[in-house]
Amino acid sequence: MKATNKYLLCASAALLLASCDLDKEMQGQYVSDDQKEDVIENRPNLITAEVNAMAAKLNIFGTVSPQEDPDHNDFGVAAVSLFLEQGGQDMPSTTSGYNWFGTALNYGDRVYSSSSDELIWKTFYNHMDAANNVLILTEGSDDPQMLIYRGQAYAARAYDYLNLAQIYQFTYAGHESALCVPIVTETMTEEEKQANPRATVQEVYDQILSDLGQAIELLEGYDNGANKDQLDAAVAYGLRARAHLLMQNWAEAAADADMAIAGGSPYTLEEVSRPAFNSASANSWLWGVMISPDNDVVTTGIINWPSHLCSLTGNGYTTLTGAFRYITDKLYNEIPDTDIRKQWFISPEGTSTLVNNETVGGEPVIDYFGLAPYTNVKFGPYQDIMANTTNSQDWPLMRVEEMILIKAEAQAMGGNLAAAKSTLEDFVKTYRDPSYTCTAASAQEMQDEIWMQRRVELWGEGFSLFDILRLKKPIERKGTNYEPIVQYNIPAESQIMIYRIPQCEMETNQGITDDQNNPAAPQPTV
Repeated sequence: MKATNKYLLCASAALLLASCDLDKEMQGQYVSDDQKEDVIENRPNLITAEVNAMAAKLNIFGTVSPQEDPDHNDFGVAAVSLFLEQGGQDMPSTTSGYNWFGTALNYGDRVYSSSSDELIWKTFYNHMDAANNVLILTEGSDDPQMLIYRGQAYAARAYDYLNLAQIYQFTYAGHESALCVPIVTETMTEEEKQANPRATVQEVYDQILSDLGQAIELLEGYDNGANKDQLDAAVAYGLRARAHLLMQNWAEAAADADMAIAGGSPYTLEEVSRPAFNSASANSWLWGVMISPDNDVVTTGIINWPSHLCSLTGNGYTTLTGAFRYITDKLYNEIPDTDIRKQWFISPEGTSTLVNNETVGGEPVIDYFGLAPYTNVKFGPYQDIMANTTNSQDWPLMRVEEMILIKAEAQAMGGNLAAAKSTLEDFVKTYRDPSYTCTAASAQEMQDEIWMQRRVELWGEGFSLFDILRLKKPIERKGTNYEPIVQYNIPAESQIMIYRIPQCEMETNQGITDDQNNPAAPQPTV
């Protein structure tokens, strides 16, 4: 297929650029008690709209870029996931041309004035702002639906803090007293927000556990059903499992993961034997961003996650310009040939059972798109139609498979290696590789084996850098299929791995002085 730039069109509509403090502005702060009561009793649709806004905030086009010149990596939480993946060691891509995530690939975005840093910050604080609005509007209500909304808001806010804490400071264990991010709650005044210091890592995690404790209490028994963009009890348990895993509270992590697992079931072997991970209707998905064809990120054409990650779309930077995302050859070689997940990537011989028999206009898909070795074919096109020019695939935020791997790791690190091996083997043998046997002989070996499983199972979904930081691993790209200019080996917990508090926040929040920002770090060299 001949790619031409005539397809690289984007919509002119974009959200207005706002400063960091305005992004955290809580309109509900100005709602009086009488008005609040009127809203709850007489205008419940308004509160429902605020709840829906929480989901919408994760899928916003134009958070930081101006309307007349939009950045093509400005499309919400899926873009944040791609920034994080590119900052790891498992996703090589081009370092030139149309890679809109190249600054994460070479760590050029770790300066506090970078637009990607601002995008990451605003994505989560804007989402938090929507959650705080819901908490304000539903305060004092004993209506069952309002209580569910409150539970969702608490869980949403905890999700934001979990992400922010891992992006702007090193992992919990060993860094409990380090400065993390400002805590913004629904009870804060505007003056307090404008002079809001960085809380410690411990304080942020205390807030996370407090929010999730309230969320679980309020959401108990609630199932989001087909509305996977809404947080339910399983999601709240899953978020708390993530938090406990980071805090090394092994028994609690395993127990919460078990509760989350009950909310769904893994993709079957048959389901992942073709390109997938594109629809929230999958039983595997506990929570996701549901994206409709009329959404702004879709109508732009190419300012969306499939454009940058899906190798089978008919309208994207991947297939139109060759800006594909690959797996490293080193990780690929570690996947057993009997594991279906090896087929999520084109082999060195140029084949994959996922797409070998697929065609577009009578031409084999691999030839039609020019899929080179190690190109991912994990993520399917919209409606599973090869070369579909509509990029309306949903984005996964939490899958059952992640919870199973959390459970196994927590069991191993908590002292029950036999149970951990059973949990892991049952999953892999049933759903990915019938020939699999876990050979780990210690808790540390088991943790490393599960890390390998996470790197493959969750490839591309935003976990790569988080796991490197959580496990205090180095980044090792040398001797792989990364382009030579970015073949870095970076020691564990190097300053360049985390982001700095962005300039927009530093200029509007008097509670953080320059010397309280994360230290500047030079870009790594090969």
